[in-house]
Amino acid sequence: MTYGYAGKILHVDLTTRRVEFEEPPESLYRTYLGGSALGLYYLLKNTPAGADPYGPANTLAFMLSGITGAPIAGQSRATVVGKSPITGGVGDSQAGGFWPAELKFAGFDGIVVRGASSRPVYLWITNGEAELRPADHIWGMTTREVEEVLKTDHEDQRIQIAQIGPAGEKLVRFAAIMNMATRAHGRTGMGAVMGSKQLKAIVVRGAKKKIPMADPQGLREIMQPSIPLIREDEDVWDLAKHGTLGILESQNAVGGLPTRNYQSGWFGYDRAAAIGGERLFDELLRGAAEGTQLKAGRETCYSCAVRCKRVVEAEWEEKLIDPKSGGPEYETVSTFGSYCGIDDLHAISYANQLCNQYGVDTIAAGATMAFAIDCYESGLIDAADTDGIELGWGKADAMIAMLEKTLQREGFGAVLAEGSARAAEQIGNGAEDLVVAVKGAELPAHMPQVKPSLGVIYAVNPFGADHQSSEHDPNYTPDLLAESPDKYGKRTRDIGLTAPQPEEALNRSKVEFALKSQYAYSALDTADVCQFVFGPGWQLLGMAELAAVITAVTGVETSVDDLMEHGARRLNMLRAFNAREGIARERDTLPKRLFEPLTGGPTDGRVFDRERFEAALEMYYEMAGWDPVTGNPTPETLDRLGLGWLEEELAR
Repeated sequence: MTYGYAGKILHVDLTTRRVEFEEPPESLYRTYLGGSALGLYYLLKNTPAGADPYGPANTLAFMLSGITGAPIAGQSRATVVGKSPITGGVGDSQAGGFWPAELKFAGFDGIVVRGASSRPVYLWITNGEAELRPADHIWGMTTREVEEVLKTDHEDQRIQIAQIGPAGEKLVRFAAIMNMATRAHGRTGMGAVMGSKQLKAIVVRGAKKKIPMADPQGLREIMQPSIPLIREDEDVWDLAKHGTLGILESQNAVGGLPTRNYQSGWFGYDRAAAIGGERLFDELLRGAAEGTQLKAGRETCYSCAVRCKRVVEAEWEEKLIDPKSGGPEYETVSTFGSYCGIDDLHAISYANQLCNQYGVDTIAAGATMAFAIDCYESGLIDAADTDGIELGWGKADAMIAMLEKTLQREGFGAVLAEGSARAAEQIGNGAEDLVVAVKGAELPAHMPQVKPSLGVIYAVNPFGADHQSSEHDPNYTPDLLAESPDKYGKRTRDIGLTAPQPEEALNRSKVEFALKSQYAYSALDTADVCQFVFGPGWQLLGMAELAAVITAVTGVETSVDDLMEHGARRLNMLRAFNAREGIARERDTLPKRLFEPLTGGPTDGRVFDRERFEAALEMYYEMAGWDPVTGNPTPETLDRLGLGWLEEELAR
């Protein structure tokens, strides 16, 4: 067996309560590497076409990679895949924390869950063994409550728990799978799939705290230079200090902070500062009063020195914002903040706490609140529809009240629990024009009007709009690459990009940038590494270093070209799953609002040009090797990537 891997996949049939262990051939690991691609292999093999996302035939796969658990930054991540209740196509989501490394230490590279239990259960895994146990006593509990109860039940404070909250139990479509009660497999509704199977939690405890590596000394030599960069590199240091929220004010300054449900990219200097990274660091971060924020206000994932996770300690309306619920990141503050016209950072942090406790994706939740407010302000709904809650831009109390109803599927909240696209179908009267989503997945807080290549990626991405599926336009400009040739310039050259473009460009070179950086990010999700540590742009380490890390840990010689092929393979598997489900080019669209003029600030009057967008799509399909009519991978592309076995699936 290749170094790094545990060599075992756990298979669980919840219907029959059968637990089996597979020892895959080394060729499977070499072909699919791990993470997302390996999970997709099992999803495609085990889930029949047309399966109900909430039915027992849907497969839910949790996967690691060969370097998960190694003593380096950015490796303790897991991928979950399944058929998404949001898109009706493929679902894919990553999360960090300590749970991924602990699963490897417990003796497994992944878990494949099929069927559905007739009663609530949880899966207990330790030292190469697994069993299903009753979960009736924790069904209905919040994520924090489950953490406390199960650690007491097992008499072990160091067990790691991946679980769903009450929102997942009630099939809120954008429910998440949480670990540490703060790390979320947020996007694509995998928590709702887990809830449909009545699987409350997966609890793991490993005895071995290290994995066998091919070249431990070589790994140390690769990683050692990165340690001082955490403070010396401006991008990484800002991430360590402010978390992802550090970019909010700069996004606003260029007119790229989504405001009032994407009507504007401008929240105003003062209002953006009120919810920005400096404000959080100075006033809300745990330890702020004592001036110990860097020590008390940050958490990390297993073996990571960046420590980018916020820990907030404050109050809102005399309600405690507990440090155990973590703290908000950029996307969360944007969706519950500027999207909703709200500049109350305490209210936003409380909304984040609710989402973590109930277990939902904060992007979908906040964007759906903004959609509801937009409907209210536009006269499509009123207080009689919203259970007496008077929604409006800037009304934090009303937003929180509606969020609570949504998380519990009560009243009008049951409509919003379906997500904005399905809610619009129920509301009618043109509400669909106010939906800002792709394939049913709400847009994150990065605007194609100022980052045009993201518009292409949002449209073609198999599981809907996603900001972590490619590099962003500002990181491929001639000025930036000239200023930092040893960082930005080298890393883009490493993945075959040599023609940097102005931010506003959407030409052939920019489409090539979108696709090749998408392959790189796809490889990151297959290697199951953090995109804040490894990547093709601003990150701590580049793709060349990742290839060297994989070689040192697993002993399998890996190059950047190999990683790019892994990324392309995974992207085509995602797309092939959708093609099998009848999801093709006609779903590669963008919401109407992106093509309407923005109002206010530096981007006042700007639109995302539809003609340029359509031309860019044509170029993308050609470069990707996808049929220009259907948008599906061609047989030649699948064969080139060793995916010929999928051709029969697509021919059905």
